[in-house]
Amino acid sequence: MAKRGGFGGGMMPGNINQLMKQAQKMQKQMEEQSAAFEGKEFSASAGGGAVSITVSGKKEITKVSIDKEVVDPDDVEMLEDLIMAATNEALRKMEEEHSALMGGIAGGAGKLPF
Repeated sequence: MAKRGGFGGGMMPGNINQLMKQAQKMQKQMEEQSAAFEGKEFSASAGGGAVSITVSGKKEITKVSIDKEVVDPDDVEMLEDLIMAATNEALRKMEEEHSALMGGIAGGAGKLPF
């Protein structure tokens, strides 16, 4: 015999309201964290500090510093490699922190009642 009324799967209307509140709270936290993250800066260097790059949480390069000693017109490739290495490391740091931040927020989903 079929049950009348209610929700299938044993969920009660109160649980749905609680779920919606928790989802809204998580969305607000993610928006706040994303805004704060965009303002952060991540720096890295290559060549023993000869080239330093800073990127923002928006994935934009905000600062480049090149030691004059590594500017050699006869070896432009080395300078290009140092810039690339420093930029990639700064972006890796930024992505690593972003993943940890979002994972921490999403980890709260384990508290949801389903």
